[in-house]
Amino acid sequence: MNKYVIGLDYGSDSCRAIIVDAANGNEIASSVKYYPRWMKGSYCDPRSNRYRQHPLDYIEVLEESIREALSKSPEGTAEKVVGMGFDTTGSTPVLTDEQGTPLALLPAFAENPNAMFVLWKDHTAVKEADEINKLAKEWETDYTAFEGGIYSSEWVWAKMLHILREDETVRKAAYSWVEHCDWLPGLITGNTKPETMPRSRCAAGHKAMWHESWEGLPS
Repeated sequence: MNKYVIGLDYGSDSCRAIIVDAANGNEIASSVKYYPRWMKGSYCDPRSNRYRQHPLDYIEVLEESIREALSKSPEGTAEKVVGMGFDTTGSTPVLTDEQGTPLALLPAFAENPNAMFVLWKDHTAVKEADEINKLAKEWETDYTAFEGGIYSSEWVWAKMLHILREDETVRKAAYSWVEHCDWLPGLITGNTKPETMPRSRCAAGHKAMWHESWEGLPS
């Protein structure tokens, strides 16, 4: 019996879904769906380098792209799918509640850009990145040592620090944070709890400065 896998590539503007034969990699079908809110320019302000994406955009295109790709595939393909893989932009983090739910999915924060995913090209946290880089050279341990010695305003700690400083209501509601690339697998497997959700090596290691030599995240 043929087995198939689904790959989903989340870019800046759209999600691309592809179904391939697990035995030989042959493409069976594909689909592209654009983020509806993002395409309207919602929640973004180019003048201040703010680029945010609503988690509903990610969920809706996930469903739509897979449905369309399956509709182009031979009958019975869905029942033979044995795995899924995700690729996303990064660092694209979001603040969450204790269940790992992005705050923008809660009614109180549905229209608050600070409760949404902060896209990789959001540069609102330049000041915070500068602070991190200055402190990194003053600490006994340089946590930027495995990142070329410079922490970027495009990465998670700078972005989360900026939002927590800027928005008191979001700060009070936030429990943790998650990267886009880790949240999607957690969402479809039912494991979004911050304490148990698996984290990818790039997001945790490169963007969040996790390393075994200092036993985890910077402290």
